[in-house]
Amino acid sequence: MSTTTSDAVQALVGPEWIASRLGDASVRVVEVDVSPAAFGAGHIPGAVFWNAYGDLRPVAYRPLDAAGFAELLARSGIGPETTVVFYGYGAYLGYWLMRSLGHAQAFLMDGSRERWLEAGGVWSVEASSPPAGSYPLVSMERDVVSREDVRALIDDPDAVLVDVRSREEFIGERFWPSGATEGAGRAGRVPGAVWLPMEVLAGDASALRDAVQAAGVVSDRHVIVYCTIGNRASLAWYVLTRVLGYPRVSVYYGSWAEWGTAPDTPVETS
Repeated sequence: MSTTTSDAVQALVGPEWIASRLGDASVRVVEVDVSPAAFGAGHIPGAVFWNAYGDLRPVAYRPLDAAGFAELLARSGIGPETTVVFYGYGAYLGYWLMRSLGHAQAFLMDGSRERWLEAGGVWSVEASSPPAGSYPLVSMERDVVSREDVRALIDDPDAVLVDVRSREEFIGERFWPSGATEGAGRAGRVPGAVWLPMEVLAGDASALRDAVQAAGVVSDRHVIVYCTIGNRASLAWYVLTRVLGYPRVSVYYGSWAEWGTAPDTPVETS
């Protein structure tokens, strides 16, 4: 993904920046992924692991609430003044969650997980157990909308609901991205949502703006983005806010894992 705005550049740090701060108690590196296997096989020295399911959606795929998130932060050795750097498959989800608390000192490692090795870093297999931190209970209201909010916004002319999942998920052919059926709920989309596939969000900023606007995602409306568990939606939020400078972008954290398994939510298919 090409980033061109100053906000996007400021959110990114390189592997060298991280390497120079290993052992700094004021800096916490967090890998976010859907499985602990890769982390256990090797990770940035001193990093802690957040499971996008077990830690961030601990009960029936429902999103972590503010109290649970504060507990996770404390368990990870993160306080209000800690500089937090995310990397891995779900890095943007971690970054967005920290920003939803108003945590200013949150960053992303520029590039994929493998960028660490490509820059000359080495993996560690030692479990990380940082001293417990303390994080005050703060409302997760910034850039976050709930299921109830989405219901109210379906027919709001000032809002646009944006689905960034695959075509198969959007039209209701599958619930999970992988096509797995175990534990799946109802497939489909939120009524009235427009489709903005992730491939569109991978271009350079000039072409990206034209493509996004062509999909009906314009900057003068409240944009609400969702996917399955919030990971792809968080990346879309980053692109729309940090690269394109959209002023009102929120993530439906519950996303389809919540909406599609709730018994009374309206579902549209095609």
